Amino acid sequence: MNALLVKDEALRIEALNQYEVLNSAPDPILDDLTSLAAQICDTPVAAVSLIGSDRIWLRSRFGIDSLDVSLGSLPCETTILGDTVYEISDARNDPDYAPDGIVLEGRPYRFYAGAPLTTPGGVSIGALLVLDRHARTLTPAQSSALSVLSRQVITRLELNGRIRQMDRAARSRQRVESALTVERNFVSAVLDTVGALVAVFDPAGRIVRFNRACENASGYDFPTLVGRYAWDKLIPRQEIPEAIETFERLRSGHFPAAYENQWLNRDGSIRRIAWSATALTDTQGQVAFIIATGIDVTTQRAAEATLRESEARYRQLVEGSLGMVCTHDLRGTLLSINTHGAETLGRSVEEMTGHNLEEFIVPEKKASMPAYLKKIGETGEAQGLLHLSHSDGEMRVVAYRNKLIVVPGRAPYVLGFGVDISEQVRAEGRLRTLTRQSDSILESVGDGIYGIDLDGKVTVVNSAAAQMLGYKQEEMLGRNMHQLIHHTRADGTPYASADSPIRKSLTNFATVRISNEIFWRKDGTSFPVEYVARPQVDSQSPDTNGVKALGVVVAFTDTTERRALDRMKDEFISTVSHELRTPLTSLRGALGLLAGGALTNRPEKTQQMLEIAISNSDRLVRLVNDILDLERISSGKTELHSTMCSAEDLLRRAAGVQQTRSPRPNIRIFFAAHGVNVWADPDRILQTLNNLISNAIKFSPEGSEIHLTARNIDENEALIEVRDQGRGIPADKLEHIFDRFQQGDASDSRAMGGTGLGLAICRSIVNQHGGRIWATSAPDQGTIFYFTLPTKPSTNLL
Repeated sequence: MNALLVKDEALRIEALNQYEVLNSAPDPILDDLTSLAAQICDTPVAAVSLIGSDRIWLRSRFGIDSLDVSLGSLPCETTILGDTVYEISDARNDPDYAPDGIVLEGRPYRFYAGAPLTTPGGVSIGALLVLDRHARTLTPAQSSALSVLSRQVITRLELNGRIRQMDRAARSRQRVESALTVERNFVSAVLDTVGALVAVFDPAGRIVRFNRACENASGYDFPTLVGRYAWDKLIPRQEIPEAIETFERLRSGHFPAAYENQWLNRDGSIRRIAWSATALTDTQGQVAFIIATGIDVTTQRAAEATLRESEARYRQLVEGSLGMVCTHDLRGTLLSINTHGAETLGRSVEEMTGHNLEEFIVPEKKASMPAYLKKIGETGEAQGLLHLSHSDGEMRVVAYRNKLIVVPGRAPYVLGFGVDISEQVRAEGRLRTLTRQSDSILESVGDGIYGIDLDGKVTVVNSAAAQMLGYKQEEMLGRNMHQLIHHTRADGTPYASADSPIRKSLTNFATVRISNEIFWRKDGTSFPVEYVARPQVDSQSPDTNGVKALGVVVAFTDTTERRALDRMKDEFISTVSHELRTPLTSLRGALGLLAGGALTNRPEKTQQMLEIAISNSDRLVRLVNDILDLERISSGKTELHSTMCSAEDLLRRAAGVQQTRSPRPNIRIFFAAHGVNVWADPDRILQTLNNLISNAIKFSPEGSEIHLTARNIDENEALIEVRDQGRGIPADKLEHIFDRFQQGDASDSRAMGGTGLGLAICRSIVNQHGGRIWATSAPDQGTIFYFTLPTKPSTNLL
């Protein structure tokens, strides 16, 4: 037996190290499984044992206190040699333990049963054991249950190990994402200047940016897809493996790269997109983002030519066609080609007939030929672009649509029709370049930009300006802009066009900067703006001084949000200053009395002043910590590490913490979870529960009860309640208690020592989980706080 143990010891120790189980904190779930084993087997003692190199470690115990025993003290070493429950009905008769039996903590035990703990890799690391002071045997049901529980123990150890690995991976990912912030900002600025289809992905394949052209092609808006993988919504199911493989090649550094794929539009239609991808790297040369620029080539595919005429008319039609018409077999060998098609490539019909089509494809596109032949053989048709090599070395792009023809009595062949679109492709490329250059002038910034002529009529306007003013761009073109948006001052008096600084810039040729005017929207509302008006001039004009005004370009910004943020900042600073001043005043007063020696002969008063100083110092620390927590959550700097967890376990842990900390132990806390499981970050939910329970304790009378419950609302959502028997919250305060520095009573922060930020933190955490939080209350009848949590991972997440 010892020889076998020595042989397997290295594998066993490696498995224990992998689970990190010997040095980890106690696990309540293992304790529950151990207790359950004792109950089922009707024994006073049960334990989860792990066999180390020199000790047997009792990882979880029921009925005993020992953390470890020496090797040989328990039959665990024999148990792990088998794969079933090992029993000793009377240890006094066993040669290894006679005559006293199994001695543990000074007490003899006659009965032993143990189920081996075997990992998925087949390594036995210990046993789930039970002991009894009387000789006996297990019933078949008890033996089976012990085996089942041993597998549950291994499952729990596996789960704990994977959770720790996930935590480490999450922390590592957070460090990497922080290092990429600068690159993200740069990519964001670049993408705003691009008018074609542009999608930006992070190294994992998630969508970071998604421009308007992509929204039009896919039918989805950017907020719906940000953070998701492209193949979650956009790629047809059958093409997902190819899309993932393509992205893996891109991530491996194969840049620049060109490829095509199909997009599944939200309305169910399929769009064909041709992409060109490149990468942005960080200072270490690692890929930070992948930028893919594409064009929708769906409309460029040539329609299938239907040939219904006889063989003679078919040949005449083929030869008279200005397109490329050919046939080839299922291996790609050309059977025929029309004269115009051959001449398109600078060759004769004889030079091409009998040769494989692949010979005429440019080298970088030859790899597409097997996929083309496979597709047409399986589906009976194919369409796309052929990149063929002209005899002079120039590449010719032919848009084709081919179909498999099956004629009884003849070998199947492919009928192909193509159109040379090389000039069109080049022209479209030049047009796209000019379009991007033009669009980037107007669309690269978020400010509104419009131009007017000498009559004040709109000649150009960007989408940002139209959106801010509530118009469509076409509605504004050709209309008098002053009458449209600048006709009235903020006080309601008419604003004459001649008084407008924009109009005056046409005469003095000076750039005008205004920061305190308003523009009017289409719906009759106004908003504050800051604008710059610059005249357009013709310096070659024969007019006076050789300068002639052509019009004015105006760039403006809606300052509503900036002004609101300024007001919010001022209010927040005022509130925080007040909250800091109050404890600081008390702290300064107490320390001043102590420093001045006024209390030298009054030790009891000195102690009181010290307690005041300590209390206010603690309050300041709580205030600063709460402000920092709230800002981290609100700004998205705190990431969730969600997992499936037991609501009962969360309520038990929160109640235990509060009963340990509470200065009022006569307040009882009860909890019931009804078997509810939630998908959440346990630490953040415990923080929420601790805040709510702490508030309930503060405002509950002596001898009262606090009830914590959890129940499922439906299959996707659970509801958690915290109910107290306190004085209640006025009805007019219920909507505001979750705001910063808000409490049910203005004196609460001083009387109860709160900061007024706890409930605001609770709301931020619950919102971050996708849940809701609210409260109901009645005077002198207590308060109930409710919040919801998901019961499964959201399908809207990546």
